Amino acid sequence: MTGNDGRRLRSQDWFDIPGDPGTSVLMLERFLNYGLSRAELQAGKPVIGIAQTGSDLSPCNRHHLELAQRLREGIREAGGVAMEFPVHPIQETARRPTAALDRNLAYLGLVEVLHGYPLDGVVLTTGCDKTTPAALMAAATADLPAIVLSGGPMLNGWVDGGRCGSGTVLWAARKKFAAGEIDEDGYWNLVSAGTPSAGHCNTMGTASTMNALAEALGMSLPGNAAIPAPHRERAEMAYRTGLQAVELVRADRKPSQVLTRDAFHNAIVVNSALGGSSNAPIHLNAIAQHAGVGLTLDDWERIGQEVPLLLNMQPGGTYLGEDFHRAGGVPAVLAELADGGLLRTDAVTVNGSTIAENLPRSGTADPDVIHPFASVAGSPGAGFRVLRGNLFDSAIMKTSVISAEFRARYLSDPESPNAFTARAIVFDGPEDYHERIEDPGLRIDADCILVMRGSGPLGHPGSAEVVNMQPPAALLGAGVEELPCMGDGRQSGTSGSPSILNAAPEAAAGGRLAILRTGDAVRVDLNAGRVDVLIGEDEITQRERELADAGGYPVRPHQTPWQQIYRESVSQLDDGGVHTSALAYREVGRRENLPRYNH
Repeated sequence: MTGNDGRRLRSQDWFDIPGDPGTSVLMLERFLNYGLSRAELQAGKPVIGIAQTGSDLSPCNRHHLELAQRLREGIREAGGVAMEFPVHPIQETARRPTAALDRNLAYLGLVEVLHGYPLDGVVLTTGCDKTTPAALMAAATADLPAIVLSGGPMLNGWVDGGRCGSGTVLWAARKKFAAGEIDEDGYWNLVSAGTPSAGHCNTMGTASTMNALAEALGMSLPGNAAIPAPHRERAEMAYRTGLQAVELVRADRKPSQVLTRDAFHNAIVVNSALGGSSNAPIHLNAIAQHAGVGLTLDDWERIGQEVPLLLNMQPGGTYLGEDFHRAGGVPAVLAELADGGLLRTDAVTVNGSTIAENLPRSGTADPDVIHPFASVAGSPGAGFRVLRGNLFDSAIMKTSVISAEFRARYLSDPESPNAFTARAIVFDGPEDYHERIEDPGLRIDADCILVMRGSGPLGHPGSAEVVNMQPPAALLGAGVEELPCMGDGRQSGTSGSPSILNAAPEAAAGGRLAILRTGDAVRVDLNAGRVDVLIGEDEITQRERELADAGGYPVRPHQTPWQQIYRESVSQLDDGGVHTSALAYREVGRRENLPRYNH
């Protein structure tokens, strides 16, 4: 039999092979042991995988275990068969040494499932930071019909009548605790107030950012990203997504038709308008590479730097996830950006309509949460500044989180605006930082820049969110709440620190952060887009020679087989931290690339 639209489905090459009933029996019979029937599996019904990222190890995605039931109902209602399967867990705060390792491992595992099992399409359940890029990277590689269902943010947190954002409150609580303003119980209570319900971070950290960008890319239904996890609309969205997944298979609408250059253009614009996470360039560049779309940091600066900030949401603003949803979510932001002429509105989305056709009739429902484009046109851009110099080939700074205090202290010299020189305090990994940050011998003052190295894809390994370092307690007590920070690792998207991040190449890959010494003068010039250590080329050459003679920048040994495999083929953060060998594989889930028989 063929699918009810007359087209033979991929799953039928497992369950209903013409002229080979023996192989079909082998492939099909074990699926009957939990109650499925031969009639269902040989009727030409689309078999839709549910890539389940929820588990007890992934608390931000755990409610997908319940949402999967509504997905199943939507899939069955549309005439499909649902098959749920686990995805390698990715939990941002608990995974050591870093969940960045899991992004690539989950990607590889998901590619193998989509290639090797009888699936015609897949629903990608996403939520916590790296679940979204892992899923979209795999969808781009497999090129089976795919759609994203986000889990949604937590409800708003509240403390003393004010909004308390998950993640963001953690950095504030650390400062209060270090300054002696709260005791240990107060620390616990303040941080836990930011996590009042199921869901991912309710701030515009990496989780909210990447789910919003999945919608901006066209890979989820309109309105999917911002619905809070406990709201009834979240379960309704799951049902509608299940319906759409079956339609995708029948229309043979694939990620390659959605993940176009125009789609990535729109995602960069939306990220700037949201004040999105500093991790977004890493993840979006990785997705683009697997989709065969060349995307660079220069594209981020060219397309996104001058886009004004529309969303007033923590960490760079006031509001939280519930407020964003009520103001209209991503569709309202898209409508405002379309009014400003900043979008490629002909880009096709998973529902078969273009961005233009999906736009709501009006934009923001709350102009204090999502500013109308007309009210902010001409405002300073909210995109990333790409920085280069004699310490690295590239790094980024999130300009939308530069506070008034930081600007006044470091970027307001009338003779050299948007530039400063600081004395470097160098740490080799987070352990070194925690051990020495309070060392009085370092003489850390407000004229210093804290440098974190050994925290990139090779050095950590995986790249860790450790660059946003807080000053020593004495400075916090004196009212200096942030120092300039720089490093070859990342920082949490929930952090409001304007750090210099993702420096590439990292110290462990031969980057010149490896030769930087405590006490060196570092010049940061945002106007010129440069970061330079103020020593001569002869001194740089001498230090590089000494480092090479000593065996290079020291890297901790692998602790697991995966760490070794990861390090052997991972790219630097400017290229998305992908496995370069994986980029050769495209459309592995198409019928033309069916795997060999197993018996």
